[in-house]
Amino acid sequence: MTPLLRLASGAAGLAALVLAWDAGHRALGPLVLPAPSETFDTLLRLIASGAAWPALRVTAADALGGWLAGALLGASLGVAGGLVPPLGAALRPVTTVVLGVPPIAWVVLALLWFGPTGLSAGFTVLVTVLPIVFAGAFQGIQARSPALGEMARAFGAPPLLKLRALIVPQLLDHLLPALATALAFAWKVAVMAEVLGGGTGIGGEIATARAHLDLAETLAWVVLAVMLMLACDATLLAPIRRRTRGA
Repeated sequence: MTPLLRLASGAAGLAALVLAWDAGHRALGPLVLPAPSETFDTLLRLIASGAAWPALRVTAADALGGWLAGALLGASLGVAGGLVPPLGAALRPVTTVVLGVPPIAWVVLALLWFGPTGLSAGFTVLVTVLPIVFAGAFQGIQARSPALGEMARAFGAPPLLKLRALIVPQLLDHLLPALATALAFAWKVAVMAEVLGGGTGIGGEIATARAHLDLAETLAWVVLAVMLMLACDATLLAPIRRRTRGA
C-alpha cells in the first residue's frame, strides 16, 4: 500500500467515525451525545483562549514522563532478562503480577503514597508501561535468529556491527509494537489518574466539565487527549518504524 493510499484510508476511517458520532447525536439527542460540530467548536475555543495549554502541559509531563521512565526500565530489564535466562525467569512472574494489578488499583495506591498531586499520575503510568515494554524487549531478545548470529561470527563481524545490523533490528520488531501500546496506555492512565486525583491536567478539566454536566467540553478534552497521543506516536515512534521498514 502506498503512503498516499494509507493516508486516504485513515482519513476515510476517521470520517466514518465522525459520521457515526453525528448519527448517534441525532438519534440520542444533545443531552446524551453532543454534536461533533459543537464539540470541535468547544475544542477550538479552549485552544484559542489559551485555556487548554496549562492542562496540556501537566498531562503531557505525567504521560510522557511516566512512559519514558517505564520504557527505559522495562526495556533494560527485558534485554537483561533475555540475555541472562535465570534473571529472565525471575523477572517474568514479577512483571506478570505487576501487569495483572488493575490500573485503577495503582491509581488508588499512588494517591495514598504520593498524594493527589505530584508523582501519583506519573508513577501509575510507569508501573503500567514497565511490564508491557519488558515483555516486548524480552521476546525480541528471545526471538533472535541463531543462524544470523552464527553467520556473523563466521565472518568475524565486530560487536558494534552485530549490534546495529542484527540485534537492534530483531529487537525492534517486538519492542516497537510494545512501545506504541504502552504510549496509548500512558495517556489513558494519566488522564484517569488526574480525574480520580482531582489533578490540574486534562483529567482534572474533564472532572470539572463532568461536574458542570457540560458534555461538549468533556468530549472536547477527550478529543484533545487523543490528538496528543496520536501526535506523540507520529513524532516519537513513526520515524523509527519508517526507518525500520526501510532497513
